[in-house]
Order: sequence, then structure tokens, then C-alpha cells
Amino acid sequence: MGHVNNASYLKWVQDAVIDHWRSLAPADAVAAHAWIALKHEITYRRPTFLGDDVIATVLLEKVQGARAFYETIIRRGEDVLAEVKSSWCCIDAKTLRPARLAREVIAKFFPEAEAKV
Repeated sequence: MGHVNNASYLKWVQDAVIDHWRSLAPADAVAAHAWIALKHEITYRRPTFLGDDVIATVLLEKVQGARAFYETIIRRGEDVLAEVKSSWCCIDAKTLRPARLAREVIAKFFPEAEAKV
């Protein structure tokens, strides 16, 4: 039918979330941690076709313990193609066990909350 496979949406979400982490977290935190997807809930709004240029925008909603909760919006131009709610587990890169992030690292993702302190 010419539309992309569901796995494409998951790859876009994974790429967007990991890029978000790498762009805001300090280099030592990026080196010491990895992320494992726990759950994705996709609401499809419009079909995405092979060759479409899409943009994935992420919003980190909250961090709770070793878990992070994201919303990702996938768009083609102004059209919303899909909305994805996902949860992720932060793990220690060496031990591969769940790891909580330091408050200072979390604050990098919520600058407005840091300003209120």
C-alpha cells in the first residue's frame, strides 16, 4: 500500500529519544548510562508513506527512579502522523542494571524547574 511499516515509527522514536538524551546530558552521564525501551503506545493519526520526510519531536514528561516517560510527536510538515507515549529504563552501561540519574543530570532536561529552586 506504499505506507511505512510500524517498525519505522519505533525506530524514529528510539532515534529521537536517544538524540534528546545525548544532546542534553553531560558527556560523562552519556558514557555511563544506556536506555532500554520498556513500552511504546502509538496512536496513528495519518498514514506515513515511503519517501515522506518526517520530523520527530520529543518531550520528556517526567523521570521517576530509573524510568523516563516521553511523548514523541511524528509530523510530516504540519500534519501529525502519530503520537507515541513511551517509557524507558536507564541502565548502568557497565553492570546493565537499572540506574537512577543524579539530580544534576535530570535538571538539564527540566531547566524551568531548576530556575524555580
